[in-house]
Amino acid sequence: MNEIGKKIREERKKKGLSQEELAESAKVNLRTIQRVENNDSEPRGKTLNLICEVLDINTENILDYAKQPDKSYLIIFHLSVIAFLAIPVGNIILPLILWMNKKNKIIGLKEVGANLLNFQIVWSIFTFISITAFALFKIMHYGTYEILFYVFIGLYVLNIILPILFAIKTNNGKTEKLYPNIIKLIK
Repeated sequence: MNEIGKKIREERKKKGLSQEELAESAKVNLRTIQRVENNDSEPRGKTLNLICEVLDINTENILDYAKQPDKSYLIIFHLSVIAFLAIPVGNIILPLILWMNKKNKIIGLKEVGANLLNFQIVWSIFTFISITAFALFKIMHYGTYEILFYVFIGLYVLNIILPILFAIKTNNGKTEKLYPNIIKLIK
């Protein structure tokens, strides 16, 4: 119970809302917000959903049903992307397996995993298109195709640097969505 009030207070402050503004927006009594944040009561059902809707947070994240923090797993999860160097589409398969096994057991993994997998799917598509176009243009001797090869190399380097960078950020305590959110295929 202590965590729910603390999380709601933190999220409210992040949004720059006062208790009164949150109560008004959520259509909840001000005293209810005060009791929740002071850990005098635990919000249930509709009240919790209304508060979470105003704060734009997932109800499951507030409740953290038996979830545990595991920074080392999140670091390994980020670094698992580098499997693409040895396994074709390993940057999707290995993280997907890790994500599916623990997404409901580790705090933050559900969101981080969806964010990472969305990025990796888009990255794989762009990489495939650039190398295929390079090969076709080279075979047909069509214009300046070298730029496509450099795009392909740049994408590979990007997908080596980003996971390492994000693993370091995770180690330093930043566990939110890190990858650019281009297209949301997985939620």
